[in-house]
Amino acid sequence: MSTHEKFEAVLTGVIRRNPGEEEFHQAVREVLDSIRPALARHPEYAEAKIIERICEPERQVIFRVPWEDDRGEVHVNRGFRVEYNSALGPYKGGLRFHPSVYLGIVKFLGFEQIFKNALTGMPIGGGKGGADFDPKGRSDREVMRFCQSFMTELYRHIGEYTDVPAGDIGVGAREIGYLFGQYKRITNRYESGVLTGKGLAYGGAQVRREATGYGSVFFAEEMLRAAGDGLDGKRVVVSGSGNVAIYAIEKVQQFGGVVVACADSSGYVVDEKGIDVEVLKQIKEVQRGPIRDYAEARRHATFVPGRRVWEVPCEVALPCATQNEVSGADAATLVANGCIAVVEGANMPTTPDGIRVFTEAGVRFAPGKAANAGGVAASALEMQQNASRDSWTFTYSEQRLQQIMQDIHARCFETAEEYGMPGNYMAGANINGFLRVAEAMLVQGLI
Repeated sequence: MSTHEKFEAVLTGVIRRNPGEEEFHQAVREVLDSIRPALARHPEYAEAKIIERICEPERQVIFRVPWEDDRGEVHVNRGFRVEYNSALGPYKGGLRFHPSVYLGIVKFLGFEQIFKNALTGMPIGGGKGGADFDPKGRSDREVMRFCQSFMTELYRHIGEYTDVPAGDIGVGAREIGYLFGQYKRITNRYESGVLTGKGLAYGGAQVRREATGYGSVFFAEEMLRAAGDGLDGKRVVVSGSGNVAIYAIEKVQQFGGVVVACADSSGYVVDEKGIDVEVLKQIKEVQRGPIRDYAEARRHATFVPGRRVWEVPCEVALPCATQNEVSGADAATLVANGCIAVVEGANMPTTPDGIRVFTEAGVRFAPGKAANAGGVAASALEMQQNASRDSWTFTYSEQRLQQIMQDIHARCFETAEEYGMPGNYMAGANINGFLRVAEAMLVQGLI
Protein backbone atom coordinates (compact mmCIF):
# COMPACT_ATOMS: atom_id res chain seq x y z
CA MET A 1 0.00 0.00 0.00
CA SER A 2 1.40 3.41 -0.99
CA THR A 3 1.82 6.26 1.50
CA HIS A 4 -1.12 8.08 -0.08
CA GLU A 5 -3.32 4.99 0.24
CA LYS A 6 -2.31 4.57 3.88
CA PHE A 7 -3.25 8.16 4.70
CA GLU A 8 -6.56 7.85 2.89
CA ALA A 9 -7.27 4.63 4.79
CA VAL A 10 -6.60 6.38 8.10
CA LEU A 11 -8.84 9.32 7.14
CA THR A 12 -11.58 6.97 5.95
CA GLY A 13 -11.39 5.18 9.29
CA VAL A 14 -11.62 8.47 11.21
CA ILE A 15 -14.72 9.52 9.23
CA ARG A 16 -16.35 6.11 9.66
CA ARG A 17 -15.75 5.99 13.42
CA ASN A 18 -16.72 9.63 14.00
CA PRO A 19 -19.72 10.27 11.73
CA GLY A 20 -21.05 13.80 11.37
CA GLU A 21 -18.08 15.47 13.09
CA GLU A 22 -17.10 17.65 10.15
CA GLU A 23 -14.76 20.04 12.00
CA PHE A 24 -12.84 17.07 13.41
CA HIS A 25 -12.55 15.46 9.97
CA GLN A 26 -11.26 18.77 8.58
CA ALA A 27 -8.61 19.12 11.30
CA VAL A 28 -7.38 15.54 10.82
CA ARG A 29 -7.18 15.89 7.04
CA GLU A 30 -5.20 19.13 7.33
CA VAL A 31 -2.61 17.52 9.61
CA LEU A 32 -2.37 14.28 7.61
CA ASP A 33 -1.84 16.21 4.37
CA SER A 34 1.00 18.19 5.97
CA ILE A 35 2.97 15.40 7.67
CA ARG A 36 3.41 13.02 4.72
CA PRO A 37 7.09 14.06 4.23
CA ALA A 38 7.80 13.34 7.92
CA LEU A 39 6.31 9.86 7.67
CA ALA A 40 8.44 9.14 4.60
CA ARG A 41 11.56 9.88 6.71
CA HIS A 42 10.31 7.98 9.75
CA PRO A 43 8.78 4.64 8.73
CA GLU A 44 9.02 3.51 12.36
CA TYR A 45 6.07 5.77 13.17
CA ALA A 46 3.92 4.03 10.57
CA GLU A 47 4.92 0.61 11.91
CA ALA A 48 3.90 1.63 15.43
CA LYS A 49 0.55 2.97 14.10
CA ILE A 50 1.31 6.40 15.58
CA ILE A 51 -1.08 8.10 13.13
CA GLU A 52 -3.98 5.82 14.00
CA ARG A 53 -3.31 6.21 17.72
CA ILE A 54 -2.89 9.99 17.62
CA CYS A 55 -6.26 10.35 15.85
CA GLU A 56 -8.07 8.50 18.64
CA PRO A 57 -8.54 10.34 21.95
CA GLU A 58 -7.26 8.59 25.05
CA ARG A 59 -10.52 9.40 26.83
CA GLN A 60 -13.84 11.10 26.02
CA VAL A 61 -16.19 12.18 28.78
CA ILE A 62 -19.79 13.34 28.11
CA PHE A 63 -22.11 14.28 30.95
CA ARG A 64 -25.41 15.92 31.86
CA VAL A 65 -25.36 19.42 33.37
CA PRO A 66 -28.68 20.30 35.08
CA TRP A 67 -29.11 23.82 36.48
CA GLU A 68 -31.81 26.29 37.50
CA ASP A 69 -32.29 29.81 36.17
CA ASP A 70 -33.37 32.88 38.16
CA ARG A 71 -37.05 32.15 37.48
CA GLY A 72 -36.76 28.66 38.90
CA GLU A 73 -36.89 26.94 35.50
CA VAL A 74 -34.74 23.83 35.17
CA HIS A 75 -32.40 23.52 32.17
CA VAL A 76 -30.31 20.56 31.03
CA ASN A 77 -27.12 21.05 29.01
CA ARG A 78 -24.45 18.63 27.87
CA GLY A 79 -20.86 18.83 29.08
CA PHE A 80 -17.73 17.44 27.42
CA ARG A 81 -14.08 16.78 28.19
CA VAL A 82 -11.88 15.08 25.61
CA GLU A 83 -8.53 14.06 27.10
CA TYR A 84 -6.78 13.59 23.81
CA ASN A 85 -3.07 12.91 24.25
CA SER A 86 -0.83 12.88 27.32
CA ALA A 87 2.47 11.84 25.70
CA LEU A 88 4.15 15.15 26.61
CA GLY A 89 2.40 15.96 29.89
CA PRO A 90 -0.99 16.40 31.56
CA TYR A 91 -3.87 17.18 29.24
CA LYS A 92 -4.10 20.93 28.69
CA GLY A 93 -6.76 22.87 26.85
CA GLY A 94 -9.66 25.23 27.35
CA LEU A 95 -13.36 24.93 28.08
CA ARG A 96 -15.79 26.46 25.58
CA PHE A 97 -19.34 27.46 26.59
CA HIS A 98 -21.33 28.12 23.41
CA PRO A 99 -24.53 26.75 21.83
CA SER A 100 -22.52 25.34 18.89
CA VAL A 101 -20.49 23.01 21.12
CA TYR A 102 -20.88 19.30 20.42
CA LEU A 103 -18.47 16.38 20.47
CA GLY A 104 -17.07 17.08 16.99
CA ILE A 105 -16.12 20.67 17.90
CA VAL A 106 -14.44 19.54 21.13
CA LYS A 107 -12.51 16.79 19.34
CA PHE A 108 -11.31 19.13 16.59
CA LEU A 109 -10.12 21.60 19.22
CA GLY A 110 -8.46 18.87 21.27
CA PHE A 111 -6.73 17.41 18.21
CA GLU A 112 -5.36 20.85 17.27
CA GLN A 113 -4.30 21.36 20.90
CA ILE A 114 -1.96 18.36 20.80
CA PHE A 115 0.28 19.95 18.18
CA LYS A 116 -0.14 23.49 19.43
CA ASN A 117 1.02 22.47 22.90
CA ALA A 118 3.92 20.49 21.46
CA LEU A 119 5.08 23.56 19.52
CA THR A 120 5.40 25.60 22.72
CA GLY A 121 8.17 23.29 23.94
CA MET A 122 6.36 23.06 27.29
CA PRO A 123 5.57 19.71 29.02
CA ILE A 124 1.83 19.67 28.31
CA GLY A 125 -0.44 17.26 26.45
CA GLY A 126 -3.60 18.07 24.52
CA GLY A 127 -7.23 18.17 25.60
CA LYS A 128 -10.37 20.28 25.31
CA GLY A 129 -13.83 20.56 26.79
CA GLY A 130 -16.95 22.64 27.13
CA ALA A 131 -20.73 22.67 27.04
CA ASP A 132 -23.58 23.75 24.80
CA PHE A 133 -24.47 26.42 27.36
CA ASP A 134 -24.68 30.08 26.31
CA PRO A 135 -23.59 32.53 29.04
CA LYS A 136 -24.75 35.51 26.96
CA GLY A 137 -27.70 37.25 28.58
CA ARG A 138 -27.43 35.17 31.74
CA SER A 139 -27.05 36.74 35.17
CA ASP A 140 -23.94 36.16 37.27
CA ARG A 141 -25.97 33.89 39.56
CA GLU A 142 -27.20 31.79 36.63
CA VAL A 143 -23.65 31.44 35.30
CA MET A 144 -22.46 30.49 38.79
CA ARG A 145 -25.13 27.78 39.14
CA PHE A 146 -24.26 26.36 35.74
CA CYS A 147 -20.52 26.36 36.48
CA GLN A 148 -21.06 24.66 39.84
CA SER A 149 -23.16 21.92 38.23
CA PHE A 150 -20.60 21.50 35.43
CA MET A 151 -17.70 21.16 37.87
CA THR A 152 -19.64 18.73 40.08
CA GLU A 153 -19.07 16.15 37.34
CA LEU A 154 -15.85 17.43 35.79
CA TYR A 155 -13.85 17.53 39.04
CA ARG A 156 -13.36 13.75 39.14
CA HIS A 157 -11.57 13.81 35.78
CA ILE A 158 -9.09 16.68 36.31
CA GLY A 159 -6.09 17.58 38.48
CA GLU A 160 -2.79 19.44 38.21
CA TYR A 161 -0.95 16.23 37.22
CA THR A 162 -3.81 14.81 35.13
CA ASP A 163 -5.80 17.41 33.20
CA VAL A 164 -5.66 21.20 33.52
CA PRO A 165 -8.53 23.09 31.83
CA ALA A 166 -8.51 26.81 31.03
CA GLY A 167 -10.88 29.27 29.36
CA ASP A 168 -12.01 29.57 25.75
CA ILE A 169 -15.03 31.15 24.05
CA GLY A 170 -17.66 31.91 26.72
CA VAL A 171 -15.33 31.06 29.60
CA GLY A 172 -13.47 34.01 31.08
CA ALA A 173 -12.30 35.08 34.52
CA ARG A 174 -15.85 35.00 35.91
CA GLU A 175 -16.49 31.42 34.84
CA ILE A 176 -13.03 30.19 35.88
CA GLY A 177 -13.62 31.69 39.34
CA TYR A 178 -16.90 29.85 39.81
CA LEU A 179 -15.39 26.61 38.48
CA PHE A 180 -12.36 26.85 40.77
CA GLY A 181 -14.51 27.63 43.80
CA GLN A 182 -16.65 24.54 43.23
CA TYR A 183 -13.57 22.33 42.66
CA LYS A 184 -12.08 23.55 45.94
CA ARG A 185 -15.37 23.03 47.73
CA ILE A 186 -15.78 19.43 46.52
CA THR A 187 -12.17 18.27 46.92
CA ASN A 188 -11.23 20.20 50.06
CA ARG A 189 -7.91 21.05 48.38
CA TYR A 190 -6.49 24.40 47.32
CA GLU A 191 -5.00 22.96 44.15
CA SER A 192 -4.11 26.16 42.29
CA GLY A 193 -2.67 24.35 39.29
CA VAL A 194 -5.91 22.53 38.41
CA LEU A 195 -7.26 25.46 36.36
CA THR A 196 -5.49 28.29 34.55
CA GLY A 197 -6.81 31.70 33.65
CA LYS A 198 -7.54 32.39 37.32
CA GLY A 199 -7.80 35.86 38.82
CA LEU A 200 -4.61 37.48 40.11
CA ALA A 201 -6.01 37.46 43.65
CA TYR A 202 -5.99 33.66 43.90
CA GLY A 203 -3.14 32.20 41.87
CA GLY A 204 -3.59 33.68 38.42
CA ALA A 205 -0.72 34.84 36.25
CA GLN A 206 0.11 38.20 34.74
CA VAL A 207 -0.43 38.37 30.95
CA ARG A 208 -2.70 35.29 30.88
CA ARG A 209 -5.70 37.36 29.77
CA GLU A 210 -3.66 39.09 27.08
CA ALA A 211 -1.61 36.07 26.03
CA THR A 212 -3.47 34.66 23.01
CA GLY A 213 -3.92 38.06 21.38
CA TYR A 214 -0.44 39.27 22.26
CA GLY A 215 1.08 35.97 21.18
CA SER A 216 -0.54 36.02 17.75
CA VAL A 217 0.87 39.50 17.15
CA PHE A 218 4.35 38.49 18.35
CA PHE A 219 4.16 35.69 15.78
CA ALA A 220 2.93 38.08 13.07
CA GLU A 221 5.83 40.44 13.71
CA GLU A 222 8.33 37.55 13.51
CA MET A 223 6.77 36.24 10.29
CA LEU A 224 6.90 39.67 8.64
CA ARG A 225 10.43 40.23 9.92
CA ALA A 226 11.54 36.99 8.28
CA ALA A 227 10.41 38.60 5.01
CA GLY A 228 12.27 41.83 5.78
CA ASP A 229 9.11 43.67 6.86
CA GLY A 230 7.14 44.41 10.05
CA LEU A 231 3.80 45.55 11.45
CA ASP A 232 4.81 49.20 11.74
CA GLY A 233 2.53 51.30 9.55
CA LYS A 234 0.47 48.33 8.38
CA ARG A 235 -3.30 48.55 7.96
CA VAL A 236 -4.83 45.68 9.95
CA VAL A 237 -8.29 44.11 10.24
CA VAL A 238 -9.27 41.87 13.17
CA SER A 239 -12.34 39.62 13.38
CA GLY A 240 -14.03 39.27 16.74
CA SER A 241 -14.09 41.69 19.65
CA GLY A 242 -13.62 39.29 22.55
CA ASN A 243 -10.58 38.56 24.64
CA VAL A 244 -8.26 37.43 21.82
CA ALA A 245 -9.26 40.24 19.45
CA ILE A 246 -9.04 43.02 22.04
CA TYR A 247 -5.49 42.20 23.06
CA ALA A 248 -4.37 41.49 19.50
CA ILE A 249 -5.55 45.00 18.62
CA GLU A 250 -3.71 46.43 21.62
CA LYS A 251 -0.42 44.75 20.71
CA VAL A 252 -0.66 45.59 16.98
CA GLN A 253 -0.91 49.24 17.93
CA GLN A 254 2.11 48.92 20.21
CA PHE A 255 4.04 47.63 17.18
CA GLY A 256 2.92 50.66 15.14
CA GLY A 257 0.16 49.01 13.12
CA VAL A 258 -3.30 50.57 12.68
CA VAL A 259 -6.31 48.33 13.30
CA VAL A 260 -9.18 49.87 11.33
CA ALA A 261 -11.93 47.30 11.87
CA CYS A 262 -13.17 44.62 14.27
CA ALA A 263 -16.40 42.65 14.56
CA ASP A 264 -18.83 40.51 16.50
CA SER A 265 -21.71 38.25 15.43
CA SER A 266 -23.92 41.27 14.59
CA GLY A 267 -21.56 42.95 12.12
CA TYR A 268 -18.40 45.06 12.17
CA VAL A 269 -17.18 48.58 12.88
CA VAL A 270 -14.71 50.63 10.85
CA ASP A 271 -12.63 53.32 12.54
CA GLU A 272 -10.16 54.86 10.11
CA LYS A 273 -8.40 56.63 12.99
CA GLY A 274 -7.65 53.24 14.54
CA ILE A 275 -9.78 51.21 16.97
CA ASP A 276 -9.76 52.81 20.43
CA VAL A 277 -8.89 49.83 22.65
CA GLU A 278 -10.04 51.45 25.88
CA VAL A 279 -13.48 52.18 24.43
CA LEU A 280 -13.67 48.61 23.10
CA LYS A 281 -12.70 47.17 26.49
CA GLN A 282 -15.39 49.25 28.23
CA ILE A 283 -18.06 47.99 25.83
CA LYS A 284 -17.03 44.33 25.70
CA GLU A 285 -15.42 43.63 29.09
CA VAL A 286 -17.46 45.91 31.35
CA GLN A 287 -20.81 46.53 29.67
CA ARG A 288 -20.80 43.23 27.71
CA GLY A 289 -22.51 45.13 24.89
CA PRO A 290 -22.66 44.63 21.10
CA ILE A 291 -20.03 46.08 18.76
CA ARG A 292 -22.50 48.66 17.41
CA ASP A 293 -22.10 50.48 20.75
CA TYR A 294 -18.56 51.34 19.65
CA ALA A 295 -19.89 53.43 16.76
CA GLU A 296 -22.17 55.26 19.19
CA ALA A 297 -19.23 56.03 21.48
CA ARG A 298 -16.92 57.02 18.60
CA ARG A 299 -19.14 59.09 16.30
CA HIS A 300 -16.70 59.10 13.38
CA ALA A 301 -16.73 55.25 13.33
CA THR A 302 -19.20 53.30 11.16
CA PHE A 303 -21.16 50.20 12.14
CA VAL A 304 -21.96 47.80 9.27
CA PRO A 305 -24.61 45.25 10.33
CA GLY A 306 -24.73 41.67 9.08
CA ARG A 307 -21.64 41.94 6.86
CA ARG A 308 -18.24 40.27 6.99
CA VAL A 309 -15.26 42.28 8.19
CA TRP A 310 -13.02 40.75 5.51
CA GLU A 311 -14.46 43.16 2.92
CA VAL A 312 -12.54 45.99 4.61
CA PRO A 313 -9.22 46.52 2.75
CA CYS A 314 -6.12 45.67 4.80
CA GLU A 315 -2.53 44.50 4.54
CA VAL A 316 -2.68 42.13 7.53
CA ALA A 317 -5.71 40.07 8.60
CA LEU A 318 -6.07 38.54 12.06
CA PRO A 319 -9.01 36.10 12.32
CA CYS A 320 -9.64 36.03 16.08
CA ALA A 321 -13.25 34.82 16.40
CA THR A 322 -14.09 31.19 15.64
CA GLN A 323 -13.56 28.23 13.31
CA ASN A 324 -14.17 28.46 9.54
CA GLU A 325 -14.89 32.21 9.56
CA VAL A 326 -12.71 32.93 6.49
CA SER A 327 -14.15 31.27 3.40
CA GLY A 328 -12.61 30.94 -0.03
CA ALA A 329 -14.62 33.96 -1.18
CA ASP A 330 -13.45 35.97 1.86
CA ALA A 331 -9.86 34.99 1.12
CA ALA A 332 -10.22 36.09 -2.51
CA THR A 333 -11.58 39.46 -1.35
CA LEU A 334 -8.66 39.93 1.04
CA VAL A 335 -6.15 39.08 -1.68
CA ALA A 336 -7.82 41.42 -4.17
CA ASN A 337 -7.65 44.23 -1.60
CA GLY A 338 -3.90 43.84 -1.05
CA CYS A 339 -3.60 41.57 1.99
CA ILE A 340 -0.04 40.22 2.35
CA ALA A 341 -0.31 38.24 5.61
CA VAL A 342 -2.95 36.28 7.53
CA VAL A 343 -2.28 35.26 11.13
CA GLU A 344 -4.84 33.03 12.85
CA GLY A 345 -5.64 34.12 16.39
CA ALA A 346 -8.56 31.68 16.57
CA ASN A 347 -8.61 27.89 16.15
CA MET A 348 -8.86 26.84 12.47
CA PRO A 349 -10.67 30.04 11.38
CA THR A 350 -9.77 29.60 7.70
CA THR A 351 -11.51 27.01 5.54
CA PRO A 352 -9.47 24.70 3.29
CA ASP A 353 -10.61 26.76 0.28
CA GLY A 354 -9.44 29.93 2.00
CA ILE A 355 -6.02 28.45 2.75
CA ARG A 356 -5.68 27.36 -0.87
CA VAL A 357 -6.48 30.89 -2.10
CA PHE A 358 -3.90 32.42 0.24
CA THR A 359 -1.25 29.85 -0.72
CA GLU A 360 -1.75 30.31 -4.46
CA ALA A 361 -1.60 34.10 -4.06
CA GLY A 362 1.64 33.97 -2.08
CA VAL A 363 0.07 35.43 1.06
CA ARG A 364 2.03 34.57 4.19
CA PHE A 365 -0.23 32.36 6.30
CA ALA A 366 0.26 31.48 9.98
CA PRO A 367 -2.00 28.63 11.23
CA GLY A 368 -3.68 28.90 14.60
CA LYS A 369 -1.85 25.97 16.14
CA ALA A 370 1.31 28.09 15.90
CA ALA A 371 0.08 31.68 16.00
CA ASN A 372 -2.46 31.37 18.80
CA ALA A 373 -0.33 29.17 21.04
CA GLY A 374 0.37 32.14 23.32
CA GLY A 375 -2.67 31.39 25.45
CA VAL A 376 -1.69 27.86 26.33
CA ALA A 377 1.96 28.91 26.71
CA ALA A 378 0.92 31.47 29.33
CA SER A 379 -1.23 28.81 30.97
CA ALA A 380 1.83 26.58 31.27
CA LEU A 381 3.69 29.52 32.82
CA GLU A 382 0.80 29.93 35.28
CA MET A 383 1.15 26.22 36.16
CA GLN A 384 4.86 26.80 36.85
CA GLN A 385 4.10 29.68 39.18
CA ASN A 386 1.41 27.70 40.99
CA ALA A 387 3.73 24.72 41.45
CA SER A 388 6.48 26.91 42.92
CA ARG A 389 4.08 29.13 44.92
CA ASP A 390 5.59 32.05 43.03
CA SER A 391 4.32 35.20 41.29
CA TRP A 392 5.97 36.93 38.35
CA THR A 393 5.71 40.53 37.18
CA PHE A 394 3.81 41.54 34.05
CA THR A 395 7.03 42.59 32.31
CA TYR A 396 8.81 39.31 33.04
CA SER A 397 5.77 37.23 32.04
CA GLU A 398 5.38 39.12 28.77
CA GLN A 399 9.08 38.63 28.00
CA ARG A 400 8.70 34.88 28.57
CA LEU A 401 5.64 34.83 26.30
CA GLN A 402 7.40 36.75 23.55
CA GLN A 403 10.39 34.40 23.68
CA ILE A 404 8.12 31.35 23.43
CA MET A 405 6.34 32.80 20.39
CA GLN A 406 9.67 33.65 18.76
CA ASP A 407 10.80 30.07 19.38
CA ILE A 408 7.57 28.69 17.88
CA HIS A 409 8.09 30.84 14.79
CA ALA A 410 11.67 29.58 14.48
CA ARG A 411 10.56 25.94 14.77
CA CYS A 412 7.91 26.37 12.08
CA PHE A 413 10.17 28.35 9.77
CA GLU A 414 13.14 26.00 10.11
CA THR A 415 11.09 22.80 9.82
CA ALA A 416 9.43 24.06 6.63
CA GLU A 417 12.89 24.82 5.21
CA GLU A 418 14.23 21.41 6.28
CA TYR A 419 11.39 19.59 4.50
CA GLY A 420 11.74 21.58 1.28
CA MET A 421 8.71 23.85 1.78
CA PRO A 422 10.20 27.26 2.65
CA GLY A 423 7.63 29.74 3.93
CA ASN A 424 4.96 27.07 4.45
CA TYR A 425 4.15 27.71 8.11
CA MET A 426 1.28 25.22 8.14
CA ALA A 427 3.55 22.37 7.10
CA GLY A 428 6.27 23.53 9.47
CA ALA A 429 3.88 23.71 12.43
CA ASN A 430 2.20 20.38 11.77
CA ILE A 431 5.42 18.47 11.11
CA ASN A 432 7.32 19.91 14.07
CA GLY A 433 4.46 19.35 16.50
CA PHE A 434 3.80 15.86 15.18
CA LEU A 435 7.44 14.74 15.41
CA ARG A 436 7.70 15.80 19.06
CA VAL A 437 4.52 13.96 20.04
CA ALA A 438 5.26 10.92 17.87
CA GLU A 439 8.70 10.41 19.40
CA ALA A 440 7.28 10.58 22.91
CA MET A 441 4.55 8.09 22.01
CA LEU A 442 7.07 5.73 20.44
CA VAL A 443 9.40 5.56 23.44
CA GLN A 444 6.53 5.17 25.91
CA GLY A 445 5.39 1.93 24.31
CA LEU A 446 2.02 0.72 23.11
CA ILE A 447 -0.35 2.57 25.42
